[in-house]
Amino acid sequence: MLFDYPLEKEMEFIQRWLRACKFFIPAALLLFSASGCATVPYRYGVPESRRSLVSMDYRGQIERGRPHGFVDGLGNYFFSLPSKLILWNRQVDNHHISPHTEESIRRYLAANRMGSVKVRLNQYAPGGEWIRLARNRDMPGFFRWTVGALTVGMYTILPGRVFGGDNYNPYTNTVSLYSDLDAIALHEAAHAKDFAVKPRGGRGWYALMRILPLAPLYQEARASGDAIGYCIDRGMDDSTAEAYRVLYPAYMTYIAGEPFRWFPAEAWMSYAAEAALALPGHVLGRIKAGRIKGKGTE
Repeated sequence: MLFDYPLEKEMEFIQRWLRACKFFIPAALLLFSASGCATVPYRYGVPESRRSLVSMDYRGQIERGRPHGFVDGLGNYFFSLPSKLILWNRQVDNHHISPHTEESIRRYLAANRMGSVKVRLNQYAPGGEWIRLARNRDMPGFFRWTVGALTVGMYTILPGRVFGGDNYNPYTNTVSLYSDLDAIALHEAAHAKDFAVKPRGGRGWYALMRILPLAPLYQEARASGDAIGYCIDRGMDDSTAEAYRVLYPAYMTYIAGEPFRWFPAEAWMSYAAEAALALPGHVLGRIKAGRIKGKGTE
């Protein structure tokens, strides 16, 4: 038969995913409402300790990778397509960070007094990351040389310079950016702030708790709320609108992906679920952005 294809496993997974969503989606939205809304009034960071200064890089806080046409093109026009389509923004993982985005994250880190955070703009620097792993005394050694070594190993083997994926690594205290969007840059920097305000002894556990159900959603909500709150506090209307349009659907993709951590499935099913749940995020984000456009911040 023309459509004689075994769909039993796919249908079984979809049923399990839908059952899981009955728990994950309401709980995740509750988390987002509680901790992911704009942080107003905005609270700036705290001064870093002397221990933090040990990890500061003599090359400067922000570094850029040298342009490479083939590598950057492969990442921009091939590997980033699912993310571009789901978030409906061609600047996602475009592997070209503008001076404007660089200045935005520089100002955020300065305003929050986070001088030890490293920012890599479309850069592949495994040697530098291993050094930072060794020098980051703000993270207890046990966590650095176990889970932290694994994360740097993955960074070395699967470079974001090719595959994309903006992120913050708490074990090296490094933000890696591949997207030219203020919202994403500030969101990743907000992850660094979230860790900076935690006591040193708890940072390893806070990083490790991402393996628990809903824990990533809590941390992502905090970072998004801080990024939006910062933009509002600074009167950055355009960046605030962009944050609503980008971070709301992005958060919904985390909700969609949460059940997949417990019920593995084929990649296309994960992308389909993320695209489906991103739609209400796009709608809500654009409604919020429309309210502030031309009217000042909320």
